[in-house]
Amino acid sequence: MTDDDSPGAVGGASEREWVVLNVGCGYPSSQGLHRAFKGPGWRELRLDINPAVNPDILCSMTDMHPVATGSVDAVWSSHNLEHLHRHEVPVALAEFRRVLRPGGQMLLTLPDLQRIAELVAADGLEDEAYSSPAGPITALDMIYGHTPSLARGNRHMAHKTGFTARTLTQLLTEAGFTGVALQRDGFAMWARAYKPTA
Repeated sequence: MTDDDSPGAVGGASEREWVVLNVGCGYPSSQGLHRAFKGPGWRELRLDINPAVNPDILCSMTDMHPVATGSVDAVWSSHNLEHLHRHEVPVALAEFRRVLRPGGQMLLTLPDLQRIAELVAADGLEDEAYSSPAGPITALDMIYGHTPSLARGNRHMAHKTGFTARTLTQLLTEAGFTGVALQRDGFAMWARAYKPTA
């Protein structure tokens, strides 16, 4: 999503602090906030299931009970939902919606399985699709999880489900989000959605 339609405008010039929940935050240097949440007035709250990354809140995204209902202005989730089993995804989305204040927004990105499948169909399963800070990324990594991370024993990096634009839109709508907008960018999908105000 571009800066032009960034959620940073939500905070505006208000004197109150705006809280963004960074779900699956990872290490501070590796899983940063989207640029839209780095403006004045935003405070990051880091949540992760891995104690090694020293999050503010240690819990699963399918049970975020330490986060009060309606207590955050935004949820940022970068490449997290694919680490859940398919039946857990609606549970996580319900938690995202629960912790948001009315009118609050969720911004997420995850692999675009349809685009990745095109690479696999062209027999490019283990060819480098793009380069990342973690090194070369292949279709195999995008489907099943980052191979070098898994080889180092980081089981949290395994992918257990996938999404296309249609299935992600359907899941977000069924979870009760409104104003769902999707954007496809290379091998990633971006989605922005809002918790209803009433």
